[in-house]
Amino acid sequence: MYDFIWQELIELGCPVRIINGMPDHVHVLFLQNPQKTVSDIVKQIKGSSSHFMNRGEFILEKFAWQTGFAAFSVSESQLDAVYNYIKNQKQHHLKKNGQDEFDDFVKLHGLGDQ
Repeated sequence: MYDFIWQELIELGCPVRIINGMPDHVHVLFLQNPQKTVSDIVKQIKGSSSHFMNRGEFILEKFAWQTGFAAFSVSESQLDAVYNYIKNQKQHHLKKNGQDEFDDFVKLHGLGDQ
């Protein structure tokens, strides 16, 4: 799946730095093509990867992404930290699950109602 997403992003003109995740979510660090909105990029990736997964014999049940997504801009000064965070997902999730990770991020950066 990660290789497929990587190739799709390249075709969309979005150079990829890293893709990693867990069974319930994916993190992708890429440079956004200024000709495309984040929403359009994610829509293309989710749609094409769903078709890819459902065409093959990868899983027994139908694959579908959840509704919605989260996307965040990353400043140049934080690229290495974000890269390493994505790279170390397995170790990170020994301590907390994906939902707790997201909730903590939202709270830390004041992005939601607390």
